[in-house]
Amino acid sequence: MQQRGKAATQLTREDIFQSWLRWLFFSHANYNWERLQGTGFAHAMAPIIQKLYGTKPEEAKAALKRHLAFFNTEPDTGGVIHGIVIAMEEQRATGAPITDEAIANIKNGLMGPLAGIGDTLKQGLWIPIWLAFGISLAVEGNLLGPVVYLVAAVLYTWGFGWFLYYQGWKQGQVFVTNLLRGGMLDTVQTMAAILGAGVLGALAAAFVNVTTPLVITAGQQTVNLQEILDRFSPKLLPLALVLIIFWLLRRRVGAIQIMAGIFLITLLLIAIPFYSKGLFEIVLPNLL
Repeated sequence: MQQRGKAATQLTREDIFQSWLRWLFFSHANYNWERLQGTGFAHAMAPIIQKLYGTKPEEAKAALKRHLAFFNTEPDTGGVIHGIVIAMEEQRATGAPITDEAIANIKNGLMGPLAGIGDTLKQGLWIPIWLAFGISLAVEGNLLGPVVYLVAAVLYTWGFGWFLYYQGWKQGQVFVTNLLRGGMLDTVQTMAAILGAGVLGALAAAFVNVTTPLVITAGQQTVNLQEILDRFSPKLLPLALVLIIFWLLRRRVGAIQIMAGIFLITLLLIAIPFYSKGLFEIVLPNLL
């Protein structure tokens, strides 16, 4: 499909915006295991279908039906698929030979790669960064902590999501073709994954705090175990805890089970009379 020409334009920016608003608020409103986001996709397409096929009831029914098929992607980045499909429907309404299979192939072919990009960027990169800023303010008692996260998330979803949705319609398939050309997809995902891993490492070092007050006495000499560990490698105990939790997650142990285990172990160590200060001090508010 080529970039849309002005002669083929029947829809307006306002039509696309109305469609995007429906997707923004209702993409998961009827999320189910049969169609996942399929009904949300059809709901977003409804005003487009009404305008393109309003005088042709049978074609409108067929259009709505084909968009009730299984669909699943990351809502913000994946919104570009909606824009492309809207452009295809617009050309089809003017008589272009665009089949149901062509529209389905575009949706099925793009929803996976774009979900990978969207999840990597948002969940693997931006959310940890926003949380780092928000939590760093919140632990200092600054009420702007949660506000920073909320504003950043809203600006990303509304700004970036709308931009891709609109560009998908304006540029048509060419927009995504250029994105995927020349290995750009792999480059973006790799760069985001590396940066996201670095951010998560920084978060672990900043907010996971595990220390031991254990002091070993030999004659007149006393050895502070924590000081020795810090000389060997600062934050060694927090790193060990993070790696253990990561190993447990890889073994499919649930996050709630892990948190409950940490809580119980901490209570046990504190309760043992021989270790009156606790063998390890785990700062649970920062960790959980």
